[in-house]
Amino acid sequence: MSAGLAPVTAAAAAGAGAAAARSARRALRAIGKLGIACLAVIALAVLVAILSPLLTPDNPNLGQIGQVYLGFSTSHLLGTDGQGYDIFSRLMAGSRDSLLGPLAVAFMATAVATILATVAAWSRGFVDTGISAMTNVLFAFPGVILAILAATVLGASLTAAVFALTIAYIPAVTRVLRSAAVMVRGQTYISALEIQGYSAFTVCVRHLIPNMSALIVAEFTLLFGFSMVDLSAISYLGLGTQPPHSDWGVMVAEGQTGILAGQPGEALAAGITIFVIVLAFTLLGERIAALGGADYRSTGSWLSMRSPRRRSAAIESAAPEARP
Repeated sequence: MSAGLAPVTAAAAAGAGAAAARSARRALRAIGKLGIACLAVIALAVLVAILSPLLTPDNPNLGQIGQVYLGFSTSHLLGTDGQGYDIFSRLMAGSRDSLLGPLAVAFMATAVATILATVAAWSRGFVDTGISAMTNVLFAFPGVILAILAATVLGASLTAAVFALTIAYIPAVTRVLRSAAVMVRGQTYISALEIQGYSAFTVCVRHLIPNMSALIVAEFTLLFGFSMVDLSAISYLGLGTQPPHSDWGVMVAEGQTGILAGQPGEALAAGITIFVIVLAFTLLGERIAALGGADYRSTGSWLSMRSPRRRSAAIESAAPEARP
């Protein structure tokens, strides 16, 4: 009997693998060449971050005073900075904090916002009102201000900056996702599932949230880019990653001295890297949002809404209110 089941199991596994491959190919065709290019850039950055301890040619945290502001060479591909650090090594080593920080912010903010938005859209009434009031209060605190407060209480570190930015981004993402959840909540099939006796948890987890998945992924992707810019700015102000540990925001800050000395290599290398990664995530997020059927033409280009607050206000104004 087991021998007879083995071919069936193998065939089922092969069929599932082929279906997954077809889905992946369809997704790649859907995001187009621009999306694939963005994915390639992101994949390269992630690969460098993972392998940076093995790939860095020099110790990124060990400067050599006798090798200050050296030019391009085979031993120093991007030269050295004002403290004798190898710029290429620090750029690679800094990719870890520069990518892990935004990843933590985007993941935690999107996860919490998804839960709050789902609860608000499903419960409605005073629960929805309370969550909306809470998000409106948190809107009053900009991310950088929260980062300064967190650094005062917890000390200047990447952890404090991530914690502050997560709190700052949750309200905006919650409002965006709540608007989508309200629209899905009003669909007739949701009412049919309720009539059939399915629990609220089952309907939300198996039907409501999956139907918002494109917008959730788009928000996560866009939020990654925004949080990378903010975390780099916070590190630039000295409130994030602390020297001598490398971070792209720290490199931009330390590169100011080089700019004044006519050696802008460090600041340019870090700044261009931040720009390319943020652009890749932002363009990919817009492609994913478009695939999800979101039409933002009536409220302006998604990409032009550089702030999550602008996007949340635009989408919320365009979304219908929940049915009573």
